[in-house]
Amino acid sequence: MNKYKAIVFDLGNVLIPFDYSRLLNKLNEIDEGLGERFAKRYKENYHVHRGLEKSEISEEEFLKIMREWTEGKVGDEEFLVYYSDLFTEDKEVSSLLPLLEKDYLLVLLSNTNAIHKKYGWENYGFLKYFDKMILSHEVGAVKPEEKIYRAVEKFTKASPEEHLYIDDIEEYTEAAKKLGWDAITFVNAQQLKEELRKRNVL
Repeated sequence: MNKYKAIVFDLGNVLIPFDYSRLLNKLNEIDEGLGERFAKRYKENYHVHRGLEKSEISEEEFLKIMREWTEGKVGDEEFLVYYSDLFTEDKEVSSLLPLLEKDYLLVLLSNTNAIHKKYGWENYGFLKYFDKMILSHEVGAVKPEEKIYRAVEKFTKASPEEHLYIDDIEEYTEAAKKLGWDAITFVNAQQLKEELRKRNVL
């Protein structure tokens, strides 16, 4: 048995790649150029997205802003569906979960929001393999903030070096390493398998 007690997975672009162009294409179908105008506003005001992920902005406030950014051309329910229809399961990655859950605590650690959870990803079957989901909007903190990683440790009751973290964003894996965790910056399923084998995890 190796040194790890918990394996911690990021969600977006590791288990479920996401593509915002789907949303922008839908908006362009409603009104030509609306997708580009929306994308510009979203990017320039990214604090709104972060606010939703940390529950500093309520869903109601967020939807009010989205109505403005979609120029009143998209109803709330319609927007919620479009905004969350971004995800596709990477089955090569998710197929590792039933193998890993036999020997390790599995934790999902994600910067996400309640809308994406409810309308986008909460029905994926692979979620059953996780012992715990630590989600930014429930913790009130986002990666790379220390608080969200400590929330994982609070659940696992394991020492920092007993955690192995997998995320596609290097800033977030580096933050984990600074706390004493081991971490893999995810590129693709093949590279992940190689990194896990190197560590005798697979």
